[in-house]
Amino acid sequence: MPVSIQNPPAGYRPSWYTSSIPPPVSLPPLAGSRQADVVILGAGLTGLGAAVSLAQQGLEVVVLEAQRVGWGASGRNGGQALVGFGCDQQVLEGLTGQAHARVLFDYSRQGLALLKQRIDQFQIDCQWRPGAADVAISARQATGLQRQAERMAALYDYPLQLWDQAQLQAQVASPRFIAGLFDANAGHLHPLRYVLGLARAARQLGVRIHEHSAVTRLEHGRQVRLHTSHGCITAPFAVIAGNALLEGIDPALEKRIMPVGTYVGATPPLGAERAAGLIANDIAVADVNWALDYFRLSADHRLLFGGMASYSALPPPGLQAAMTRRMHAVFPQLADVGLENVWGGMIDITRNRAPHFGRLAANVYFAQGFCGHGVAATGMAGDLIARAITGQAEGLDAFAAIRHQPFPGGRLLRRPLLVAAMSWYKLRDRLG
Repeated sequence: MPVSIQNPPAGYRPSWYTSSIPPPVSLPPLAGSRQADVVILGAGLTGLGAAVSLAQQGLEVVVLEAQRVGWGASGRNGGQALVGFGCDQQVLEGLTGQAHARVLFDYSRQGLALLKQRIDQFQIDCQWRPGAADVAISARQATGLQRQAERMAALYDYPLQLWDQAQLQAQVASPRFIAGLFDANAGHLHPLRYVLGLARAARQLGVRIHEHSAVTRLEHGRQVRLHTSHGCITAPFAVIAGNALLEGIDPALEKRIMPVGTYVGATPPLGAERAAGLIANDIAVADVNWALDYFRLSADHRLLFGGMASYSALPPPGLQAAMTRRMHAVFPQLADVGLENVWGGMIDITRNRAPHFGRLAANVYFAQGFCGHGVAATGMAGDLIARAITGQAEGLDAFAAIRHQPFPGGRLLRRPLLVAAMSWYKLRDRLG
């Protein structure tokens, strides 16, 4: 039976996701010193994706998780599985050139295909639903969607369906939006079910996962050591997949990402007919504002509504009421419905919103900077790292070529500077 939202499984934070699954099996913390071929920090989508790929190639893998499997953004996110990255393709073109940006985009397509393949291969019941749309609020945004559709078809061989207002409203019953860009290849899923399914697959392949085993120190050398408070793992290779929750392990990584809070709420069950009256084709939807709203239906006919990013490391004041108002602005027909619960967590963003993958040393790999676009990209990143460890590094090297600058201001000022910058973008959204 599902557990109560007020009483989530031990070690997890309350969310509709945790309330909608049976309690996950607990995995023992690390005790003592052990050897492995590869040791991974983080049992989220990146770390487990790498673990599965490595184990499929016959390597002995240990994963160390500070909390529970999928405790962070991997198990709490909005569930939209998309191609591309947190930045537009034109940003990547400016960073790497158009030809290289095409290579990176094609890897993102492989990442979405890999996610679907693993759902089928490991029979993960994560409530996958196909289809996602970006939607425009203003004429300027609608023109931008049209240009995006033309560019993606011409330069990236990736056709998208451009919907006018009538076509869009036949699928998404909101007066707020005037155009849409539909991707039939994308989709949405229950993220906690997916990450737990990936963990089960990894364990079936022989991967050892230790929960409640926070890494306290990374020791470089020909043999890498990851230390916890009760033991250490020694291995020829290590993977750092802590993302927004990486603290105290490597300053060079930490200063190139900023943890940002983002939030999701769930209505009570609406019933099948009323839910379908909101989103007829059960797709995932996101607007194209800088401070965006995104939403989809759950398998039990709730509306899951996300947004309200916080750049200050604190939840916005009056969060649940503010998110409810935003939901009512999108769907006025839900004026009698509130958000039953709201939850959130930290995602990791880079200055340029491009992904940050590479090496800390010849035998220490990392992936971070998914910028809220990681449901599919994390698995791709883990797989590219696994390929690099086994001697096929061209994919990882393609991403390592992206230059990333640290956030300005150092530890004390970098967050206030980001808050000021984001205030301008939010004002631009309001001005249309």
